[in-house]
Amino acid sequence: MVQQKTLVALAAFSFAQVQGITFDTQSADSVKSAASTIASGMISYYNGNETGNVPGLLPAPYYWWEGGALFDTLLRYWQMTGDTQYNDLVSQALVFQQGPNGDYMPPNQTKSEGNDDQAIWALAAMSAAELKFPESANTSWISMAEAVFNDQAARWDTSTCNGGLRWQIFTFNNGYNYKNSASNGLFFQLASRLARYTGNTTYSDWASKVYDWSRDIGFIDEKFNVFDGSDTTTNCTSVNHVQFSYCAGTFISGAAYLYNATSGSSQWKTTLDGFVNQTLAIFFSTGIADEEACESHETCTVDMKAFKGILAQDLTTAIQLAPYLESLIMPILQETAKAAADTCTGGVSGTECALSWTGSSDSSDFGLGQQLSALSYVQALLVSQAATPVTMSTGGSNGTVTTGGGASSTSTSGSSTTSGSAATTTNSAAVAVGKASISLVAALLGSVAWMTL
Repeated sequence: MVQQKTLVALAAFSFAQVQGITFDTQSADSVKSAASTIASGMISYYNGNETGNVPGLLPAPYYWWEGGALFDTLLRYWQMTGDTQYNDLVSQALVFQQGPNGDYMPPNQTKSEGNDDQAIWALAAMSAAELKFPESANTSWISMAEAVFNDQAARWDTSTCNGGLRWQIFTFNNGYNYKNSASNGLFFQLASRLARYTGNTTYSDWASKVYDWSRDIGFIDEKFNVFDGSDTTTNCTSVNHVQFSYCAGTFISGAAYLYNATSGSSQWKTTLDGFVNQTLAIFFSTGIADEEACESHETCTVDMKAFKGILAQDLTTAIQLAPYLESLIMPILQETAKAAADTCTGGVSGTECALSWTGSSDSSDFGLGQQLSALSYVQALLVSQAATPVTMSTGGSNGTVTTGGGASSTSTSGSSTTSGSAATTTNSAAVAVGKASISLVAALLGSVAWMTL
């Protein structure tokens, strides 16, 4: 009898392991419970709050940018669920990593971070401002976001390609001679969000400038495909046509903020609709999210495994700021959320989530990016009950508001141009997201001669 009971228990345990996380998409409490389980698994990859570790930094193999994405995801988790248990970790990390000039160029990262890395952290600060995340007496989320904007506006480079941000900030880093949709798209999103938040037309002018340049240079085509980037040594005459979900997502988000800020202008509605429709066609071809460039080939790098989660956050933002899109986007978010949760069978807990949710590749590939992605889709189902991002006129903090387009705190030679401490060390883990693009393109196309890593 004892043996029979043991076998029954083991069978039940095995079934639970295979079953994944089940929930009712129509029940807020059920969705919150599933999100809580996945969030717990995600935060288990972070130890920066432990004694002797650096707040905001993730252990290898995760790069500095992904910390910013992690804390932005936790801000949205708080927004969607009301669960405050991770808020102190988020606040500690966002403040610690801001650096001496408050522009997310901390001394242990500045010599190797790219424009896209810096922007990811700025967008987390922007989320904190929009969600009225508590500030300390010496903290201003909006001022941090504005400081990054000012840095990047000053780096706008007209010496090649008629404009655009370079991927890398400093001349000595691989990728300095590459301009990409990641850096420029994130800058576009940041400018769009600042435009809506502050009402300052300087930001909306910059957002339009970045968008128009991206179209003119060929990073965005007439169908609203978003391509990876191009080499400055050829004046961006040949575009790398690999597509990543989070690059499309950041343009969706930026367009949604401008649509909302302009009270539904036809220009930004057309743009937003174009991006949403094409993104759903490319990255949800089966009805479930798939990182089209690498997932089925099992060539996704560590960075790429978080990309479709960031896309989920951008689609959720689109629903909030352009509610007419809910009927188009929500069914796809629901199907993807269920498929993602079904793969959450790994790890000691039996709730670690896999990368592939369509069955197109290895379903036992677990990690931080996979957990972040699964959580982003599940918690997105709570968007109808979440507060809409505020602005300064609807209750947001004023911070120290600037007019935009100010001086940069760093030069591309790597020397500091302000009184803040200059970076003196290089952290090999602080590599830009776009480096993943380079390795993938080389593997997939075999013809990328613009860089050797």
